[in-house]
Amino acid sequence: MRAITVQDRDAGLGGLSLTELPYPHAAENDVIVQVHAAGFTRGELDWPATWTDRAGRDRTPSVPGHELSGVVVGLGYGTTGLTVGQRVFGFADWARDGSLAEYTAVEARNLAPLPADIDRVTAAALPISGLTAWQALFDHAQLQTGQTVLIHGVGGAVGSVAAQLAREAGAYVIGTGRPSDRERAGELGAHRFLDLHGDDLQDAGEVDVVLDVIGGDLRDRSTELLRPGGTLVSIAGPATTQPRDGRAIFFVVEPDRQQLIDLATRVRTGRLTPLVTTVSSLDDAPTAFSARGRTIIKVTKD
Repeated sequence: MRAITVQDRDAGLGGLSLTELPYPHAAENDVIVQVHAAGFTRGELDWPATWTDRAGRDRTPSVPGHELSGVVVGLGYGTTGLTVGQRVFGFADWARDGSLAEYTAVEARNLAPLPADIDRVTAAALPISGLTAWQALFDHAQLQTGQTVLIHGVGGAVGSVAAQLAREAGAYVIGTGRPSDRERAGELGAHRFLDLHGDDLQDAGEVDVVLDVIGGDLRDRSTELLRPGGTLVSIAGPATTQPRDGRAIFFVVEPDRQQLIDLATRVRTGRLTPLVTTVSSLDDAPTAFSARGRTIIKVTKD
């Protein structure tokens, strides 16, 4: 099968190449998915799990990419809940070969059924950004109707989903980003927008929840905006400044089939649109890693 692989840690993006790999093996509770479309995170080449398995052993050449949509074509021993021929979407394990391949082995629990009226590209853009936004807002921050949420990077993959979910939940949404994100923030349902290059962060006022995808000084300064009992949730790293009367949480997204189903329902009913900027082919995937915006790789040609 064809796949994008990376073998040299020091080569950076130049180390990505389209190669031939053996057909994957389905372990216990796995499924084999014929990948139709795939998403990736640009920072993957810096993750330890890209280079080693869970036991710390070298696993190069490794296949990057973790979000996917496709069709189940094989079942491992003991696999239940999914069937051969079923349309699915979800994400591949961090420490195993990923989705930038024609076929990949995935734990069945990481996948959910894909409704026939959601196209493959949209589905591939949903799993990690959608679950990250959902878990940050509702599992960790426990966002409630009437609260105010500040979403950094509102124009990005996670931030754009978070803005739509928070607005639907009845929260007052403040988004931040580049000047070019202002119009999109309004389209996503943000009530206010702060330009991180020109506006004062303090203009946000007091908020109940901060969702941070950027990290660094911006994350730490944001703790000062929290109301008593408020929560800052970051996916960029732990805060070095703790809120005076609140919580600062760093987390890594977890697979959740029911949450994927709930997200898909919102897409089907027009209440949620995941961000897709560009669609590229598997042949062009190595160069797509350096492109700006949210790129989805269409693995199949149909």
